[in-house]
Amino acid sequence: MADARRVRIKGRVQGVFFRAWTKEQAEQLGVLGWVRNCSDGSVEAHLEGDSEKVSELIGRLRAGPPAANVSSVEIQDVDPEDFHHFAVALSF
Repeated sequence: MADARRVRIKGRVQGVFFRAWTKEQAEQLGVLGWVRNCSDGSVEAHLEGDSEKVSELIGRLRAGPPAANVSSVEIQDVDPEDFHHFAVALSF
């Protein structure tokens, strides 16, 4: 079953290769979407694909890459946008 979630990760998550790491994790799991830095210092991601794989990626995002320090993860259900790959998007 397909699932789509918008996730905002807060903490020390910029300048620690969080976006590149997220892309690598998503590609390993077959999750589609994007990840980007936000102006408030958080990282936002749109994740879609198999429900179990999306949930697995969210679990990985809660820990983050080794240099990160994740303080919170906010999750919102959203509509799928029919992505064909996972990308590091422009920051906003």
